[in-house]
Amino acid sequence: MAAYKTIKYEPVSFSDQEMVERSADFYHFMNLRRTVREFSNKPIPESVLQNILLTANTAPSGANKQPWIFCVVTNPETKQKIRQAAEQEEFENYHNRMSEEWLEDLAPLGTDWHKEFLERAPCLIVVFKKSYDLVGSKKKKNYYVQESVGLACGFLLAAIHHAGLVSLTHTPSPMNFLQQILNRPENEKPFLLIPIGYPAIEIQVPDISRKKPEEFLIYYK
Repeated sequence: MAAYKTIKYEPVSFSDQEMVERSADFYHFMNLRRTVREFSNKPIPESVLQNILLTANTAPSGANKQPWIFCVVTNPETKQKIRQAAEQEEFENYHNRMSEEWLEDLAPLGTDWHKEFLERAPCLIVVFKKSYDLVGSKKKKNYYVQESVGLACGFLLAAIHHAGLVSLTHTPSPMNFLQQILNRPENEKPFLLIPIGYPAIEIQVPDISRKKPEEFLIYYK
């Protein structure tokens, strides 16, 4: 196979001081990001949705396969179907599938099997991963799919926050109902369900803390 045509890379360059300031500013901004479960029903401008998804699509991927599909759901009936199916699975999780340890870890966050946000949020982004592409009747393998789609979701969450919106990462398990409700092909499997929107007025979130550098950073000098 022929190599990609190359183009000149135009690097973004800053002084040392600018790098310090920009990296600190970005950290402090991202540190304000929180998982939110209470949404306003205010609609999101379509151009904003387009831009945050274009940002997600800039993520690196194995062999540049970009093995992701983003389904944008704003239809109320479809959101209702997704909520009903998700709550069925979550009820089973909380009552039969989750271990006692898992339930104990979730308890301080106040979560349960009720998922009103799946209808209340003005938009659901359902992320699918593709282990292979279909080119006609031929299967074309994708590489590092889990890692690639995870990276794209990270870019997406940062873009959502940067736009002034809030979100949460929802993983009802199993998630096969999403493939059925959204009528996706066999090579696409649900990866993540992300409600996004504006926060409801005067909401409360758990007063959590993030790990300190000495708890997660190891330097080799």
